[in-house]
Amino acid sequence: MVYILLGEGFEEAEAILPADLLRRAGVEVSLVGLEGPVVTGSHGIAVTADVTLEQVDAEAMEMMVLPGGLGGVASIQMDLFATALIQKASDRGCWLGAICAAPSILAHMGILDRRKATCHPCVLDEMGSAAVRRDEQVVVDGRIVTAQAAGAAFPFGLKLVEVLRGREAAEQVRDAVLYRG
Repeated sequence: MVYILLGEGFEEAEAILPADLLRRAGVEVSLVGLEGPVVTGSHGIAVTADVTLEQVDAEAMEMMVLPGGLGGVASIQMDLFATALIQKASDRGCWLGAICAAPSILAHMGILDRRKATCHPCVLDEMGSAAVRRDEQVVVDGRIVTAQAAGAAFPFGLKLVEVLRGREAAEQVRDAVLYRG
């Protein structure tokens, strides 16, 4: 199970596009509403989550994905249950995905210490000891996938498919949606 955390003010493209690509690959994905079942993104698009934070089954978790959007990132960082769940995912060796400003959450938690990562330029100062690759859209280090911003949502989503289901599955999804990036 892949859980995608949605806090008020999340970046819609960074959550919905990876969820869509993962589902096309046959991966079970649940959108998780931090504050309740309906969460509004940074551009005013309201999304109905599949589950609330309290309904997440940590034992079934294969991957946790953190979309950006400064409001969504702040919501996650301020939620002790959410950060505890992220830490549990990391401790259990689950895959972690974070895009745009969300890699800063992992950096603040020490999860990105001395690891390669990328992020939106607006949070470079918050990346601690992470080895930030400024010119790369998507970076994988161990079981952590990070991406720069909404413009990287397609390659990020396809990389999530690849790490979970293999390169062939990612290529099939890419071809099915006619992505040529």
